[in-house]
Amino acid sequence: MSPSEAGKPATQWSAVVLGGGDPGDPFAAAHGVPVKALIELNGEPMALHVLRALRASGCVSRVAYVGPTTPAMDALIDGRVTDHGTLLSNLEAGVEALTASGLAPGERVLVVTGDIPLVTAVQLAELLDAAPGNAALVYPVVRREDCERAFPGVRRTYARVREGSFTGGNVFLLDPRLIGQFLPRLREVLDARKAPLKLAALIGPGVLLRLLTRRLTVPELEARVSALLGVPARALITPHAAIGTDVDQDADLRLAQAYLEAPAPRQAPES
Repeated sequence: MSPSEAGKPATQWSAVVLGGGDPGDPFAAAHGVPVKALIELNGEPMALHVLRALRASGCVSRVAYVGPTTPAMDALIDGRVTDHGTLLSNLEAGVEALTASGLAPGERVLVVTGDIPLVTAVQLAELLDAAPGNAALVYPVVRREDCERAFPGVRRTYARVREGSFTGGNVFLLDPRLIGQFLPRLREVLDARKAPLKLAALIGPGVLLRLLTRRLTVPELEARVSALLGVPARALITPHAAIGTDVDQDADLRLAQAYLEAPAPRQAPES
């Protein structure tokens, strides 16, 4: 039984998988591949694990893949898009490819990076089922305790707000009709992320101070991001640590390998 068959019927989504990257990425180069999504894990590219999870979720009708592929990956995608070199350019190109091939009225797009090989079909189905329908941009986040419970010793960057410490996911959901409204502003924010004064001016010094002093709440942050991007934006708290666990270095690769090689938990017999 597919994940979508286990509960109520799942909404069909189209997906963009971001498998491109910097051609000078030393991590990819050390493993003899042009981009890290093609680094082998259990003898197969990392991104192939992601594609299988998407297809097995029962929620995804079409997949556009941005970046280089292998024949095994090509069998699981509906269209390959040339790598444009940056995250947002690749995002834009992938969504444009889906739009050109025809999206259903009101259909939203799931965006996934190709470097989260531990994500499962069930986790993706549950995430999509929980997604709020009234936002142009939905960004999943994972509590620190959930990350450390699932993957002891994993190293992630966390932001602390009043409700706790969270790491960002490597998945987000968007309304493709509104991408032209928020993408320029999002690009401006990302360009300013290493310039504290410029970033403070964009976010607002009061909001930044509340974030730094751990007094900011998730609803307050959502409201500020929505105002900044000009579209409704929501955070989605998910317990699935694999969504926030990407592979950026050899230590991450070893962790992923260990978990994929571990025997599956035995299920109790049905009564």
